[in-house]
Amino acid sequence: GQGVDEPLSATGFRQADAAGVFLSNVKFTHVFSSDLLRAKQTAATILGKNKFCKDLEIKYDARLRERKYGVAEGRPLTDLKAMAKAAGEQCPSFTPSGGETLDEVRERARDFFEFLCRLAVELEQKEQDVHGAASRSSGASEEQLVFPWTNHCSEAELSSGNGGASKLLDANILVVSHGAYMRNWIGYFVSDLNCTLPTNLTKSQLSSVSPNTGVSHFIIKLENGNLLRPEITCVCLNQDSHL
Repeated sequence: GQGVDEPLSATGFRQADAAGVFLSNVKFTHVFSSDLLRAKQTAATILGKNKFCKDLEIKYDARLRERKYGVAEGRPLTDLKAMAKAAGEQCPSFTPSGGETLDEVRERARDFFEFLCRLAVELEQKEQDVHGAASRSSGASEEQLVFPWTNHCSEAELSSGNGGASKLLDANILVVSHGAYMRNWIGYFVSDLNCTLPTNLTKSQLSSVSPNTGVSHFIIKLENGNLLRPEITCVCLNQDSHL
């Protein structure tokens, strides 16, 4: 939850190191992190391993915090499950007293995603103002967009998300958050925005919480800067081969 702001454990730092090595060849344009300590430390560790953007500023955002669990915060998961059972409900839909509902978490995720979309559109407009659309799209290099998980998905999945274009992405954004929050965010992508999923993804995988430092990769297309109809393709979900 949010109320117990503990640092990473030794295991957590090892996992963050592994994720940083895994993502070391990806040139990010932006890094956003939850403002909770464990996420901040994870983001800093990942960026510290990066070959291209060690000095990139990490921006902290409270909208990326873990779900708030109210009276259950700081207590074992078994306590939360017992509270849910006593209320005749089940996790994760159960909301402890003082906690956030799933709808409230999803609203935070929607608000932050729309902020990212606006950011990408503004970048595109700035690029066109500086260079002109024709010169910009003619010769961008892809050498620093080496995604380590391309071996784990088909070429079709990658090309379907970027229209086959071979130009530099306008924004390549690393977001570091928390398990329950991200499960709700992905649910928003799928149910509200019709995100295209990998063909081999099972329903249980879609509803599961990511392992610590699990990596999910989404390609977002905003055709003609249309913020209302983003096209979203999930390349991989909760990837953990680096652990």
